[in-house]
Parts: sequence; structure tokens; C-alpha cells
Amino acid sequence: MIRPLCLLSIVWLFAGLAGARDFTDDAGRVIKLPDRIERVYAAGPPASVLVLALAPDKLIGWTRAFRANEQAFLPTKYAELAELGRLTGRGNTANSEVVLKARADLIIDIGATGGTYVSLADRVQAETGIPYILLDGRLATLPQQIEKLGRIVGAEARAKELAGYTARTFDDIQSRLAKIPAERRPDVLYARGPQGLVTGLGGSINVEMLEWIGAKNVASGQLGNGLAQIGFEQVVLWNPQVVITNDPNFFREVWAKPEWAVIRAVRDKRVYLSPNLPFGWFDYPPGANRLIGLKWLANLLYPGEFKYDLAKEVETFYTMFYLQKPSVEQVAKILGEPGVLPK
Repeated sequence: MIRPLCLLSIVWLFAGLAGARDFTDDAGRVIKLPDRIERVYAAGPPASVLVLALAPDKLIGWTRAFRANEQAFLPTKYAELAELGRLTGRGNTANSEVVLKARADLIIDIGATGGTYVSLADRVQAETGIPYILLDGRLATLPQQIEKLGRIVGAEARAKELAGYTARTFDDIQSRLAKIPAERRPDVLYARGPQGLVTGLGGSINVEMLEWIGAKNVASGQLGNGLAQIGFEQVVLWNPQVVITNDPNFFREVWAKPEWAVIRAVRDKRVYLSPNLPFGWFDYPPGANRLIGLKWLANLLYPGEFKYDLAKEVETFYTMFYLQKPSVEQVAKILGEPGVLPK
């Protein structure tokens, strides 16, 4: 239960809304934004990633504190920001009181914009008096996400740079994909969890990279559009050519599981582990961090058409979006993990 706003909080909130401007978010909600935005609360991990890239000094905390091996990839002053918890998504750990205590000027959520998320945003905004905007988090909209968020937080020049890089990446990949016939586009299973038996169904934001890059998500025909538990019998029926996982335990153990030995991807040594430092390349979170994952995935799925120099691409992307040039050793660690690249 949210406590009534104290008088000081009310004065502070009304002062922040002086000179407010209207903004229509991607759910069609008209939100009054403060004229000055200095403190941004990211409701979920995708928003955290993009606020970091665009306006790091306005990000007031993380949904989860970084582990030591993750911290090393970001400037210290941002890597050590407080853990505030998440307002949205699975396992939400924050509430309106947490947001008020953080003295946020604005709450941003990037992802789905359907009824559940609108209801949450409206409730938190009503309880706190803090503007709460929703931005469409689909991969295809990433350039627009960057430009909108840049305008919101007053980082237009930075947004132009990052949106331009993103658009060029999209154009390059799509132009090459256009030349690849349907019969050469592989069937892929996204295998989450230690057993590899959680996957993203058709339309799930967790697997939209597969559809964007022209591969076939073997689970796309199942009912629903989120994550789902599947049986191994279904994996046998799908018999995917490629398996992508974000779970190192599954990747390590799948080779010794006799039942998995019949799966084409295992027989052909085409099971790959998504890098995850400081954020996942394929999912986890499904945010701007996936941009480097597109180039990695393109190399894996279409080795004849894509030969990105991933060491160079990692250096460029990490420097632009994570604000710190990774060392040669850090790049080598990421790319040298078992399962990241073909044997």
C-alpha cells in the first residue's frame, strides 16, 4: 500500500512539472514531462541499457546490482549505481514507494505497451505523481526508441549518433539477407534454462532476433507469444538445425545427454552460447544490447554471407553503448568462451 505523499514531496513534484511539455508515448498516453529531467528511473532492464547509452548521468540506479565481472565493462561511476529493483516484467522487485524515495523526475519502461503495462504505468504515475512513459521495445523500432528517448532526456546529439549506427547496422544486415533464399535459412531453437526446455513462442520479444534475421523459430507455431515450458519430445519433432542458449550449464551438459545426441544441431556441433557480459547478446534483457548480438548471430547462421570481424565489432559497440572501450583481454574473454563461436 502506498503511503500518502508528504507535503515536501508534493511541493517537489509540482516544482518539477513547472513548464511541463506534452509527450505521447507508444501506448498512446499523453504524458506531461518536466521541462528539466535530471533523474530517470528505468522500470526494467531494457530501459536501463538505453538510458545508460544516451544519458548516463541521469540514470539513478539499476534494476539489479552488477556483479564484479559485469562491472568491469562499464565506467566505475555507472557500474556502481545503486540497485533499485524493477517495476515491470517477471519478478518485479520495486514499488511506488521505492520510486518516490529515489526522487525520480521520470520513469521509463521500454518493452511491451499492452494493457497490463498501461495499467501498471497509470497506477504508479497516479500514486507517485511522477510521469511514466512506455516505449515500444521491439528490435525493429530501436532507431526510433533511441531518437525518442534522446528528445525526452535532452540528449539529441548523442541519440543521432547511436540511431545512425543502429540504422546502418540494420541496413547492412538486411541488404545481405535479401540475397539468401528461404531454403538456406535455418530452423533454430532458443533453449533457455539448465535443461534447455524453456523457449520463446512466436511473437515473443525474447526470440524476435531470429525472425528479424530471417531464421525460422521452430516454436513459432505454438499458441501464445511469451516464454513457455516445452517437452523434449517436441524438440525431437522440431529437430532444429541450430540451437541458441543463454544458459552455460545447458551448453556444457547438452553434449553428454544421450537423448540430445539425435538432434541435428547437436550432431552438427551447432549449439551456441550467447555472451552475457555485461548484458546478454540474444536476450536477457531484450534491449539495445542485442544490436551486437545481431552481428554475432548473422555470422553463425549465414557464414557464407556474413564474416564480421567480431573483435572489432565488440570494441565499437561496447565503446558507443557502454561508454568504455573494452581491453583486448576483455574482448578475447567474451569471444573465447566455449560455445560463443564455432569450433
